[in-house]
Amino acid sequence: MSASDDAKPATGRDAPWPTPAAAHSMPLYEVVKRQITEAILSGRWPAGTVLPSEIALGEQFGVATGTVRRALLDLTNDGLLSRRRKTGTVVTGRTPQHSLALLMKYFRLHRADGALTTAESRPLSVQVASPTPTEAEALHLGEADKVLRIDRVRYADGKPVMHDRFVMDAARFPGLSRPAEDLPHLLYAHIAEAYGVRISAVREQLSAQLADETIARALKLPPNAPVLVIEEMAYDQTNTPTILAIHHADTTSHRYVNEVQ
Repeated sequence: MSASDDAKPATGRDAPWPTPAAAHSMPLYEVVKRQITEAILSGRWPAGTVLPSEIALGEQFGVATGTVRRALLDLTNDGLLSRRRKTGTVVTGRTPQHSLALLMKYFRLHRADGALTTAESRPLSVQVASPTPTEAEALHLGEADKVLRIDRVRYADGKPVMHDRFVMDAARFPGLSRPAEDLPHLLYAHIAEAYGVRISAVREQLSAQLADETIARALKLPPNAPVLVIEEMAYDQTNTPTILAIHHADTTSHRYVNEVQ
């Protein structure tokens, strides 16, 4: 069934919209795009949902109609929305064509049938320590430097499906060494807004491994279960290695999707 066959109206009750001012210097249309995207990818606006009119959305977000129109155009180009003459603007339910910005913000495991899924991150630990030789080489650090390691588990459809470890130069991100429960949900977006560090490129390597005890316990898998390993190096706007991330994913019922344009 297509989105237009089962169109449902979206209402302001679906989620409280934060004020645009909360996003600091981000362009207003980007704020609107972020909120609409999160409503779609979190499942609050599922496939077939008909968005309110541009005027109504402008009133909800407290922005001009032209700002809403720009956001909707971008999201239509990304594949998240479809503009239909008789129906209006409809959530497609298709996997979005990810730009690098979406890659940094949104979950990349989808159900085996290709459907989008709701994801939730649960932090496990935050540690400041001396870097391992591999970490020091990857991040261009010296022996006296310290790294910040953040471990978390991501859940999809209520099931743990990915273990994340992020490693970064501790001196570059003061303030991120905090209790795990206080960590921001969108780490890459947070470092852009709080530290002015914007990820401009990402290099990934994929492999298959057997889960060690830590990963098996975190993902509730039997010992030595096969997992997908994604080794990711993110570079900032000056092409400096910034975040080394290691992801272990259970692909029993989900698939890794990475579409970058």
